[in-house]
Amino acid sequence: MAIIKCPECGHQISDKAPVCPNCGVEIAGKIIRCPNCGEVYFANEEMCPNCHRPTKSNMTSSHTPPIQKAPTDTTDVPFTTSEDRVLPPSTTENTQDHSAASSQNPSKGSMPPGDHSGNGSSSTKKKKRNYVPLIVGIIIAIIAVGIMYHFYSTAKNDKEEQDYEIVMKSSDPTVLQSYLDTYQDAPEAHRDSVQNHLMKIKQNNQEWTNAVMRGSKGALEDYLQNYPHSIHAAEARNKIDSLDWRDAHNENTPESYQEYLKAHPQGAFADLAQEGMKEVQQKVLQPEERQMISTLFRTFFQSINSKDESQAADLAENVMSSFLGKANATKEDVASFIHKIWKNNITNMNWRINNDYNIKKHKVGDDKYEYQVQFSVRQNVSSTDPSQPTQSQYRINATVSENNKISSFNMIRIIL
Repeated sequence: MAIIKCPECGHQISDKAPVCPNCGVEIAGKIIRCPNCGEVYFANEEMCPNCHRPTKSNMTSSHTPPIQKAPTDTTDVPFTTSEDRVLPPSTTENTQDHSAASSQNPSKGSMPPGDHSGNGSSSTKKKKRNYVPLIVGIIIAIIAVGIMYHFYSTAKNDKEEQDYEIVMKSSDPTVLQSYLDTYQDAPEAHRDSVQNHLMKIKQNNQEWTNAVMRGSKGALEDYLQNYPHSIHAAEARNKIDSLDWRDAHNENTPESYQEYLKAHPQGAFADLAQEGMKEVQQKVLQPEERQMISTLFRTFFQSINSKDESQAADLAENVMSSFLGKANATKEDVASFIHKIWKNNITNMNWRINNDYNIKKHKVGDDKYEYQVQFSVRQNVSSTDPSQPTQSQYRINATVSENNKISSFNMIRIIL
């Protein structure tokens, strides 16, 4: 078993895996190992992607042909030329040679007539020369095997070193376990490092599972503090982002949206937060809007104090949804109201707003709003009729249209 890169997505996987867990391409039974360099690749490729050895030739050249041995038959008599033959010497020459040999070396006896020692020595030398090619071939074969083993061992060590560097950068427990299963004879330091790395990943995964089960922002923040570089770090930040957005959206105030944007300026909901803050701010009464409403009603009651029916009518819409209980009231109804409350016996009238406004803003179109307004007023009256009340207080319920005019106006007397 070896660790390979998926040709589809480059994900680190085991060559024994049925399919790539990342992209789903088939793996088991679809790969082979190059006999030249040990690289693992798909069997349908024409050549090894590492050393470019043709795939088909691997099938035919995987077996090394046997070494041809030199002929070693020693039963045949060596072939000799005419010059190599030793003719039997004449009697005279034998007697002379024997005498000479006896005089030169008295201790040795004469050689038996049938013993040709010179001819036997030459034959033995030729037989020895017949072994030389065999010995040389064996030596060459041993050297070749040694060289091949050296390259194989080097390639295996290089492959282990490469896979070690890969798995130490991986966060997939299956990749690390595959290395441990494949390289059981790897250096002890490498195996210890991989085992420690695998243990930390398993612990990390368990802590992540606990944080998700708890489902709180605090648990996720604790996980990130302990494992800032975990493969789950990005997912943890996304979950925190979602939780903060949920809180901001539920509160639905400019402050809540601003707080979210401060914590997540590039968050997944940053655009929605900007839109939400803008929409809420549009609903929030601005100081200039409050000033407009205050001025409108102060002018309206001043017009009543001064009996200026025309000015009061100009502050109202042509048709009001309601005016003092009358539906579809007109400007004439406003003028008639002022005329009625100024009775003949009244010498002076003063309406004063208590400035206790309660204003709600509603959108009625693009950049158009109407306002529901509640406030109280106090009426002081001077009259020649002793039975006429001199002071009264009223609760006003009114509507201001998008044209900044009164579109409804009703009041209820408050008993003091």
